[in-house]
Amino acid sequence: MAKKFPLYPSHPERICWGCDKYCPVDAMRCGNGSSRTQHPVELLGDDWLECGDWGIEAPPARTPSGTTPR
Repeated sequence: MAKKFPLYPSHPERICWGCDKYCPVDAMRCGNGSSRTQHPVELLGDDWLECGDWGIEAPPARTPSGTTPR
């Protein structure tokens, strides 16, 4: 089973997102090339889920207090 893809990682620049291994940038194991694959948030910004069809359901909206609206 594949790992759950993190929607908003705190430091996406530290990880290669090219496969399910999510290797550190300095220790890539998959042979996915000589450079890391960027997370979509790095390429498209915080609203990356709204751009295109990723097949990922967006989490419920949060209010400023951190609670889910009803």
